[in-house]
Amino acid sequence: MLPFARVSIIGLGLIGSSIARAVQIHMPTVRLTGHDADPSVRERANALGFLDDVTDTAGAAVTDADLVILCVPVGAMGSVAESIADDLPADAIVSDVGSSKASVIAALEAALPGATIIPAHPVAGTENSGPEAGFASLFHGRWCILTPPAGAPEAATERVRAFWEALGANVELMEARHHDLVLAITSHLPHLIAYTIVGTASDLEEVTRSEVIKYSAGGFRDFTRIAASDPTMWRDVFIANKDAVLEMLQRFSEDLTALQRAIRWDDGDRLFDLFTRTRAVRRSIIEEGQDDERPDFGRSHE
Repeated sequence: MLPFARVSIIGLGLIGSSIARAVQIHMPTVRLTGHDADPSVRERANALGFLDDVTDTAGAAVTDADLVILCVPVGAMGSVAESIADDLPADAIVSDVGSSKASVIAALEAALPGATIIPAHPVAGTENSGPEAGFASLFHGRWCILTPPAGAPEAATERVRAFWEALGANVELMEARHHDLVLAITSHLPHLIAYTIVGTASDLEEVTRSEVIKYSAGGFRDFTRIAASDPTMWRDVFIANKDAVLEMLQRFSEDLTALQRAIRWDDGDRLFDLFTRTRAVRRSIIEEGQDDERPDFGRSHE
């Protein structure tokens, strides 16, 4: 039995369009409606055909939904939730795909008092954005973390779990603030470092832009891929999750200072030990099935 019959997706970028495409394949009888604030995105979504109906307003998209998924930047969650409040069915479950959870829960609970809210974070994505960037296999074998607030109905959580499992994801439950701390080190800080390194390279007076591009080695190219991610989304993530990010950034700064000291004093043993330990982490990620040696997780975008 399908966990939901009518799903509404608000925000039709990479994640929203990928969810719709995955539902079409794995749950083809589910009716899909959607909305995006950008009229040009709505037009492109209509042309691509991954929804049964694209509405002109967010409220119209949710009127008969039993699951509403907000696929918008975390800074916009509250205002978008307010825009659907009057049209949201009383028995609908509201979820999201945001990368920070404590701030999202607070925003949704304030905008939708009494609604059933089961936040989610599919830990998947690419550097691309827009409705054309989505693909149905994006969530296959990837983790989706659910962070139900205290008092959330267990049955609602299990329905959202079943939904994501049907899309091919592995699902885990986590307390929201712990999620934010974990993601600060595994996702948010790496993005911040990537933005900083690429920005530093572009600002170097001694190295021309053409040289940076022409002679980019694999490591720098990986950083540019991360740094090409949606700027609105990541601006909002850093502000929404600033406490956890600043905590991890302080720890990173201390470790970086220790690494500077090792290089300055030719402490090869310390450098070798660190590099050996970090190499083992990479090996463990591959063994856990969270990456492989092929580009883009070895996924087909068909």
